[in-house]
Amino acid sequence: MPTLTVQNLPGAVVSVPAGTTLLAALQAAGHDWMHACGAKGRCTTCRLEVVRGLELLTPPTDAELRYRTAGRLLPHERLTCQARLPDGDVAGRVPHATMLPHQRYSEPLEPGG
Repeated sequence: MPTLTVQNLPGAVVSVPAGTTLLAALQAAGHDWMHACGAKGRCTTCRLEVVRGLELLTPPTDAELRYRTAGRLLPHERLTCQARLPDGDVAGRVPHATMLPHQRYSEPLEPGG
């Protein structure tokens, strides 16, 4: 089964079932993840900085493309409420701007590491 590893969230190696968004997989695994709009693709609070495996994720949705055009989503970022992982292993990090105050994060690894 495909996996998502969140490098700066201790213990966050999550199996991603077929057809499931990254956000749904994270929540099913018991991880608290910011998503202000209720997983509708109407904000960017659930974004993930992808450091490995970006090409393995489903293509960006219309919502993600709009945010990229507006400069609110970088090319290496994806919305966890929109992205799915059909196969393979992806690694990413929670951006500082969307870290939850009650969640404990580790120091980020070097880019690509």
